[in-house]
Parts: sequence; C-alpha cells; structure tokens
Amino acid sequence: MTDATNNTGTICFRYANRDDLPAIVALLADDEKGKTREDFCDPLPEVYYAAFDAMESQSTAALPNKYLLACTDEVIVGCLQLTLIAGLSRMGRLRAQIEGVRISSNCRGQKIGEKLISESISISKLLGASLVQFTTDKTRKDAHRFYERLGFIASHEGMKKEI
Repeated sequence: MTDATNNTGTICFRYANRDDLPAIVALLADDEKGKTREDFCDPLPEVYYAAFDAMESQSTAALPNKYLLACTDEVIVGCLQLTLIAGLSRMGRLRAQIEGVRISSNCRGQKIGEKLISESISISKLLGASLVQFTTDKTRKDAHRFYERLGFIASHEGMKKEI
C-alpha cells in the first residue's frame, strides 16, 4: 500500500483488522444515513465481528474482500470495503466493488476520500480488475458530485430489495 500527503500530513493506507471495528463502525455511523443503519455502542454488537470474520473467510490474496483504511497519525479517518469479484460477463473481466465509503466528518474536504478511492483503484488494477463499480444512495447528491469529479459515470440504475 502507498502513502499520500494532504494538508494535515501523511495519509497511510492499510487493510483493517478486528481491532479496527469500533473505529470503522463509528465512521459508518458518522453519516446521515449511517445514523439510522448502524448500532455504534460500547461494547460493539457481536454482529459486526461476525460479519468481519465472514469477510475474512471469503477473502484471498487474488480476490480480497477487505476494509481499506485511510489513517493519519495512526488514527483511522476513512474507510471503504473493497471486494474483487470474478465473473463471466464482459468476457470474464474481474471487477472491483466498492461499498461503505466514509470519511470522518472532521476530515472532509481534505482530499482524503479522493486518495482513498485512488488507492482502491490502484489495488484493483494491480490485482487485475478492469472495472470499478459501486452503489450510492440516490439522495447523496454531494457524493454523486464527488464520484463524477473522479471520473465515475452513472451508467446503470441500481435496485435493492430488503429480504
């Protein structure tokens, strides 16, 4: 993984471990949508540890399913889930799926999100992916502008169903 610099110093990137879960869930909850979706309390509910363990169990070096963290001075200030997916469509192209992108509300506007997305794309390319995809809630207009500025195109309509 690489390091980058912003106006507050060096940003380093690394994959998460179980000890990082409270900080990750805090970031997921530090958001208008996340406040209603996450249960950030002490102690952290066991469901988060079980989900992390499930991600780890299906993750390989070639096809990771990991949380990528952005850190400044060893403090986690951003995260995203990066999953590489093998498939048959598009002539068997490997694709990268990005989910759960969050930057600490105290650190927004410092290009950390841009650098975190860039790092995830670099990792994906290195592992052979030729397409990066993600979903974003239709109400997140600022996020849409951010992703468009990074060169992403809203080419598909996503659908979800709670089951």
